[in-house]
This record gives sequence, structure tokens and C-alpha cells, in this order.
Amino acid sequence: MKSNFRLKYFGDKNFYKMIMAIALPIIIQSIMTNFVNLLDNVMVGRLGTDQMTGVAVVNQLFFVFNLAVFGGMSGAGIFSAQYFGQKNHDGIRNVFRMKIIIGLVLIVVSLTLFILFYKPLISMFLHEGSNSGNIASTYDFAKIYLFIMLIGVPPFIVSNCYNTTLKEAGQTVIPMAAGVAAVLVDLIFNYFLIFGKFGFPMLGVAGAAIATAMSRYVECAILIIYTHTHAHRFQFIKGVYRSLKIPASLVKKIVIQGSPLMINELLWSSGLTLQTQAFSTRGLAAMGALNINNTVSNVFNIVFVTMGTTISIVVGQLLGAGKLEEAKDTDRKMCVFSVLTAFGVSLILVMLAPVFPLIYNTTSEIHHLATQFIWVFAVVTPFNSYANAAYFTLRSGGKTIITFLFDSCFIWAVNVPVSMCLAHFTTLPVIAIFVIVNSLEATKAFIGFALVKKGAWLNTIVE
Repeated sequence: MKSNFRLKYFGDKNFYKMIMAIALPIIIQSIMTNFVNLLDNVMVGRLGTDQMTGVAVVNQLFFVFNLAVFGGMSGAGIFSAQYFGQKNHDGIRNVFRMKIIIGLVLIVVSLTLFILFYKPLISMFLHEGSNSGNIASTYDFAKIYLFIMLIGVPPFIVSNCYNTTLKEAGQTVIPMAAGVAAVLVDLIFNYFLIFGKFGFPMLGVAGAAIATAMSRYVECAILIIYTHTHAHRFQFIKGVYRSLKIPASLVKKIVIQGSPLMINELLWSSGLTLQTQAFSTRGLAAMGALNINNTVSNVFNIVFVTMGTTISIVVGQLLGAGKLEEAKDTDRKMCVFSVLTAFGVSLILVMLAPVFPLIYNTTSEIHHLATQFIWVFAVVTPFNSYANAAYFTLRSGGKTIITFLFDSCFIWAVNVPVSMCLAHFTTLPVIAIFVIVNSLEATKAFIGFALVKKGAWLNTIVE
């Protein structure tokens, strides 16, 4: 009985070697990226509360943009993973072309929205209600940071076209190398330009934005150059720009099955942004503390987020090859592994929560609030982990309508109304609102478990 339980929920040594061969490069890249983001955040935080909060507001807006890009690439990417499982290079090439077209549309739309509506977008997060920060000063810093960051939008989107396709083809080392190079550029020039070191001007918040934009171009250049100079390894790239013509049948499939995924990411991220806006009604201290919590939590949730990406790659390839039972068994073991690692992360967060906020040069009010936020996040991390694994499981089988209902519909039907009602119709402190809203993730995890167990995602979507 014990042996059967182990065989059902745990793999052997070779199983975990296979998982880590794919996941480890992504984890390393993510650790580098998020650790440097943490250092960037701390460096800006050393300038003062207004600078830190201004950058946090813009990063919240870019969070929606980043996930819109992720959704656009992932919607097409579910086909890349399955085409790779069939060794169909023409199929991957056509999907890549579709990503380029999606990327061009996203560049135009995002730049237009940010340039025309920056004032109301920034102002929606700035409220009185605490003893920390100055609204006018915070707005000015946010505006400066936003407009410089827009320079990095085009290379960020193009990088995602290459990055996601290479990963879906099982090649995770090159994206990792490009990501590491980018974060090193970002880290070094943040230090130079924020504080004016080694002869560089002291630009503060503007320097942080310039360094980030520079890193986007470095990453993009590495991915493009390496992919095209190694066309013998990445055969999908051969002749990819001779035409942007894509078979109408594939376009139809990607639109039908991929659009819900992009819309889902857009609605999910905008829902989280409105949720954050609800927290921000309790004053600038809430935004400052949320910024610290989000930066720290992004570093510590890397493992379970990466496991979701790995599930989409491994399970997607098995489904593409028609190995449905193996895909089901593999997915179950990977979900268990994801949740167990999340418990370990939770324990570390609980112990270190009082330490992280002290790194920032801000008020004791924000320090105390950030510690409480991190403790709450630590408790819900295992639930977040399973919900994330369930989402990528459903997505790997092309069940994008179900993922849409599971993800964005849940947040808009439950999280957003609850957070808005608590913010505007009660006098509860922000930590109480934060606890209630985050506890809803437990419900989402149980729904995800039921959907995965049902097995409707076990299907091959490419011919």
C-alpha cells in the first residue's frame, strides 16, 4: 500500500532529473531576475518613501502589461510545445510568426494607452490615509519612471517571442543566459545611475528606469543573435521572416484556443491591480508595504511558478506525442512536487519576514505593515502553488476556456468585489482586508484540484 502511494505521487530519480533539467535553468534565470529586482527595489527604496512608492505604482501598471504579453505568447505557445513533441518544425515556425504579429499589436496598443492615460492610471493608486509619503512628490517620480520605461517595451516583447519559443522547444539554457546577462546589466547600471557612481550622473528614479530599458535591449540582442546563428539547432527559425504568412487553419486554432488565454492573463492581472488599488485606499503606507511584500514574494515563489512553466512544457510535449496516460501520471507527480516545495518556502518566509522590510529606508509604519503582509503571503503560498500547477495543467491540454473561468472569472467574480466592498464600505484596516482577500486562494486551489482530477485536459490539439 505504501509502495503504491509512493509510485502514484512520487517519481524516481530519473523523473526528477528530467524535471530539473528543464526547470533548473528557468529557476536560475528567475532567481537572478527577481533577486536583481529586489536589489533594484532596495536601491530605489534607499532614496526615500516617495521614490519607492512611485516606482511601485508604475511596476503595478507594468504587471498588467507583462502578463498581457505572457498571455499573448502563451496562447500561441501551447501549439509550439505540442508541435515540438511531433518534431514539426514548420508548425513551430508558423506559431513563431503568429507571436511576432501578436507582439507588434501589443507594442502599438500598450504604448498608446500608457502615453494617453498615464495621469489617471498613476493617480488611482495615490490616496491619503497614512503618515507616510507625499502624494504630489510620489506622482512626479512615477511619471518620470513610466515614460523612460516605455523605451524598453519593444525589445521586451520581441524577446518574449524568442524566449518562449525556445523554452517550448525544450531549450531553456539560452534564455537563461540571456536573462542573466540582462539582469547583470540592470544591476550594474542601476548602481551607477541611481547613485552617480564611477563618473555617471546621479539620476535617482530616472537612472533606475534607464538601466532597466538598457537590459531589455541586451537580452533581446542575445536571443536574436544566438537563435539565428544556430539555425541548425533551431530549425524553425530558418526563413521565418521571408513571409509572415500563416496557414488560415492554424490562425483560426490559435485565435479560438489562444485568445481566451491572453484575455485571461489581461483580466487576471487587471483584477489583481484593482485589488491592489482597493488596498491603496488605506494610504501611501499600504502601497509602500505592498511593494516590499510583492518584491520579496516574487523571489520566494520562483520555484512553484517555474514548476507551472515546466508542467506546460513536459505535459504539453507528452500530449502532443499522444502519451495521455503518461501525461496524467507525470502531471500528478509534478503537482505534488510543486506543493511540497511551496511548504518549504513558506517556512523560510515566516522566519525571515521581520528582517526583509528593515533593508528599506522608509518609515516604521511601512516596516511593520510589510512584515504582516509577508506572513499572510507565507500562509497562502501552498494554496497558490497548487492553483498555479492546476492552471498550467489545464492550459497544456488546450483547455483555455476552462482556465479563463478558473483564473480571471474567479478573481473578477470573487476577489475584486470582496476587496472593493471591504475597502469602500468598511473601516477595516488594510491588514484585515489583505488577510480576507488572500484567504480566497484556498477556495481556488480546491476548484483547480477538481478540474484537474476530472481529466478533460487530456487531449492532443495539433494534427
